[in-house]
Amino acid sequence: MRFTEQADVVVIGSGAGGAPAAATLAEAGASVVILEKGPYYTSGDFVHDEVKLCRRDFWVPYLDDEPHTIRKSDAKPAKRTRSGWTSSCVGGATVHMSGFFYRFKPSDLRLAEMTGGIENAEIADWPIAMEELLPYYDLLEARIGVSGRAGVNPFEVRGRPFPLPPLRPHPAAALFDKAARSMGYHPYPTPRAIASRVFGQRPPCNYCGLCGDYGCENASKSSCLVTFIPAAEATGRCQVKALCLARRILVDASDRVQGVEYLDAHGEVRRIGARVVCLAASAVESARLLLMSEDNRFPHGLANNNGLVGKNLTFSTLAKGTAVFDRKAIIDRVGPNGMDLPFFQRSVQDHYWMEDAETAMPKGGTYNFIIEHPNPINAAVRLVARDHWKVFGEELKERLRRHFLEMLTVEFEVFGESLPWKGSYVDLDPERKDRFGLPVARITARNHPAADEVSVKMLRHGMEMLEAIQPRAESISAWSWKDTTYHLQQGTCRFGKDPARSVLDSACQAHEVRNLYVTDGSFMPTSGGAPSTATTMANSLRVGSLIRERFLRREV
Repeated sequence: MRFTEQADVVVIGSGAGGAPAAATLAEAGASVVILEKGPYYTSGDFVHDEVKLCRRDFWVPYLDDEPHTIRKSDAKPAKRTRSGWTSSCVGGATVHMSGFFYRFKPSDLRLAEMTGGIENAEIADWPIAMEELLPYYDLLEARIGVSGRAGVNPFEVRGRPFPLPPLRPHPAAALFDKAARSMGYHPYPTPRAIASRVFGQRPPCNYCGLCGDYGCENASKSSCLVTFIPAAEATGRCQVKALCLARRILVDASDRVQGVEYLDAHGEVRRIGARVVCLAASAVESARLLLMSEDNRFPHGLANNNGLVGKNLTFSTLAKGTAVFDRKAIIDRVGPNGMDLPFFQRSVQDHYWMEDAETAMPKGGTYNFIIEHPNPINAAVRLVARDHWKVFGEELKERLRRHFLEMLTVEFEVFGESLPWKGSYVDLDPERKDRFGLPVARITARNHPAADEVSVKMLRHGMEMLEAIQPRAESISAWSWKDTTYHLQQGTCRFGKDPARSVLDSACQAHEVRNLYVTDGSFMPTSGGAPSTATTMANSLRVGSLIRERFLRREV
């Protein structure tokens, strides 16, 4: 097979799963090429334009060009969707994340052991212990700058203190702290991948409030775009190839990875040889690429002779509630200082494990309390929806004025365990193709009933916490429950000790293909009860270190 380019390591994807491993290996002396299908944005591209960044194709592909398809079950037709895309740019979804940076807990890694199994769920325990991840959580936080306060969350597992103090909370958070503690809960400052003070050459957060769905023009958000990507490039041994779409991973007759076939920025087919390939395109897209990489030895997709690539797909279950407060009433209670701060900055994990919950699954999750996102179009849509779409014109304008100037909307999100089961997986759509002529990913996704049961229960507890702060009368509403957060995705290539029941080994190397690693959230057998971004990045550092040691031992 003829290759026009060569590298020690090719990394497919430049986000949470790809960039940390790429930087680790480039810093160790390996030549690294990162293939990223999206553009290479800079801080000058990040403007406060809701239409441009949030409602068009700035972050993810245009629906007509590169859709996914989605259905609730095998019996339902699949419809085009943008769901399942996390991002398409250098730095991946870390560029436009909110930066909620929670660690997993031992129960996340031992769900099968601790529950004894859950009916109809395909739960598997992780093949590594929390002790193997802890040093990489510490390293990750120290390298990119994570803000928080250690020692105040009794349910947290950590080694070192946070490298940065927590972001400043809105003064109403003090009212929440008092109310939640009176109910026996342990509220604490939400850890964020955002610099609260100068960190290296990066300035502190300017508190514009536009984190989620926006890039940070201030470089305060600790995305891969301003942390691991520059670190990798600074070695002189890492090249980022933007607008380059990987379409096949190539292997030789001995089932050893050879390289990657991709379309370059001009649409030309190119092949790059590699001693190691790290796949980190997201759980949905990584499964899709493996399934597209079939050959005579792997007729059902690369590393898929056991049929598990694309299976055991998990997301995060989602429930949400809101409460509206009069700003004047809050000022009367806590004073006027800080009323324009955009972050509520409070989390609660008392229901991470609910032994006495009387539910089919005792695993709960994380309550994240925030101030409603300041996007004006989004605010208008929500105000109209609350009144059954009957508000418009001057009345809507007046409601928006009161919403932003006289009211404060506090809401919570519940990030819950999404159980792997037969009702959730990825395969190739047999009919639809993207603009490159490639089959699109078809997502079959439905929450396991036990996960939905927990979602409803945690919604009720969250609503009780909001009520305890004493908002305006009749202003508390449940916004969603039994829902799904599609941009948090795991599974599809889960790791394990048994090659018959997993795609990857404990080092995230494919059982069936030597020197092929998968370093995005695909490796996780369980989704965890918190956003998985920090764990994906920590594991990418772990796997990068393991590959580095193999290079040093001349095993690669």
